[in-house]
Amino acid sequence: MTRAEIERLRERARALLPAHVFDYVAATADGSSEAEADRWDAVRFRPAALRGELDAQVATTVLGTPVDHPILLAPMAQQVAAHPDGEIEMARAAAASGTLIGVSTNTAIPFARIAEQGAPWWFQTYLLAEPALTWALAERAAEAGAAAILLTVELTALRVEPHVEPVNWPEGPARARLANLTADERALLGDRPARNPGLDDIARLRDVTGLPVVVKGVLRGDDARRAVDAGAAGVVVSTHGHRRLAGSISAVDALGEVVEAVGADAEVSVDSGIRDGRHVLAALALGARAVFVGRPAWWALAADGADGVARLLDGMADELRLALLQAGVATGAEASAARLARVTGW
Repeated sequence: MTRAEIERLRERARALLPAHVFDYVAATADGSSEAEADRWDAVRFRPAALRGELDAQVATTVLGTPVDHPILLAPMAQQVAAHPDGEIEMARAAAASGTLIGVSTNTAIPFARIAEQGAPWWFQTYLLAEPALTWALAERAAEAGAAAILLTVELTALRVEPHVEPVNWPEGPARARLANLTADERALLGDRPARNPGLDDIARLRDVTGLPVVVKGVLRGDDARRAVDAGAAGVVVSTHGHRRLAGSISAVDALGEVVEAVGADAEVSVDSGIRDGRHVLAALALGARAVFVGRPAWWALAADGADGVARLLDGMADELRLALLQAGVATGAEASAARLARVTGW
């Protein structure tokens, strides 16, 4: 699925959704929704030759979980605003495509309903204003079958009009969040913001849940190294879909530094701006194990439900297979070993 096709999905979603919903999902820190994708377009390749007959293989593992391709579904809040069944539909799509889904702390769907769809899933964790509720929620996710904890460490700063924020949306199902807390627990939190994580929280989450912890939102090699030394099994290089500090570097610009700092001690994934199979190849060639796709999947969910999301994922996987062959390598690991890609303009 090309960027042009994803743009058409985006416009179909815009036509179907209330303006405040679409604007919230599209919002970024500086108003430039495609800046991250543009940076992935700046990657240049050095295709290999004389490698003989190639059989492109896109199946891999993430923290030991087999997936049919390295294109994972990012955790995103407010999915019931795109489709009444939200993450149920997303999980159905992940199962159909043979991949993994991240589930947001702010999901409006019970964990059990998501797990029933048969896709492996990781629980994206914010540190809630009441610490005990953070640990309780993570434990509930583990008991429901989550395979890892995805600890979000970046803070977002959206450039949107006040009416767009979910807390100011009209009452109704699309506003629902934190469905895996009780009503009393949600009342205890109120609208207080999430806390800023520290290194000790990595081990705490691992010990509470018994699950590997992946730190999401790293843009520096030194932070990635500190996270791994503190017990993280993986890191995700991310700008939260360009929702972080305006003027910060893009995920693709940080990826090489993070991969070098982590070495073989943890798995590195990346999100923010991934729009097509060529972007996925770039990420793998720069050392990522996998990528997470966010907004394109949200647009597909709004436009066509689980079937649309599965088509998106399968289409990107097909593009990746073709891109591998065109680049003269059979796997993402070979692309990385061949130093197939470099980022320009940084």
